[in-house]
Formats: sequence, C-alpha cells, structure tokens
Amino acid sequence: MKAYTDLEQSEKLAEILPLESADQTWARIVIAGANLDVPEELQYKHNGDMPFKYYSGVGVPCWSLVALLDVIPQVKLDNIMQYNKKHWRCCSYFASDWHNSDWYDNPIDACYEMILKLHEQKLL
Repeated sequence: MKAYTDLEQSEKLAEILPLESADQTWARIVIAGANLDVPEELQYKHNGDMPFKYYSGVGVPCWSLVALLDVIPQVKLDNIMQYNKKHWRCCSYFASDWHNSDWYDNPIDACYEMILKLHEQKLL
C-alpha cells in the first residue's frame, strides 16, 4: 500500500498546505558535476526516516497518511472490498455538509483528492 504522497502530489500540496504540515521529504539526488538526463521523478529519492518530525526546507515536502488526515477537517476514511480488492474514500464534514472523494485503491490518493476538492471550494 502507498505510504506517502508521490512526487507530483507532493509538489501540488506544497502549493496548498503549510509546509510545516509535511512529515517527510523527497530529497534530490545530486551527483557533483553530473548532468542527469533522466525524468525529474527519477532524480528524487524518498526519505521517510528523517531525523526531524516536520519538513526542514530541504528537498520537496512529502505527506504521510497521518499528516494528510491532520489537515482535513472532521475527516473519516471509508473502505469497501470489491473484487477481492480494498478501495478507499475520504470524507470530510465541513460547512454543514459531507464532502466525499472518489474511490481509490489506497487512502493517500483519496485524501489527496479531498484536499484538492476542499481547496477549490475554499473550505481548507
């Protein structure tokens, strides 16, 4: 199961969320004098064993499931089994209404969509 936001999701969330809410990071791989001719997503490695709790300003901030759940108001995760596979949906009760994400095969993607939805509606 996906344990944290991927690089693309992390870059988008960095534009929306306070950087202090990130609890992990994507660190850029630097080789002195090398001109890396590879896609950008291959130029980063995930560092989940950071010696600090919050994003330090180095690399691209990254969010675990716990960190994502902390920024969504009155959140709950739903899951269902369908065709022997678990699917997840993120739900948030805000402004006297339930807001639901689509169903995803992991809770990270469901929470990511919920954050984007709430941000678009100016509820986050």
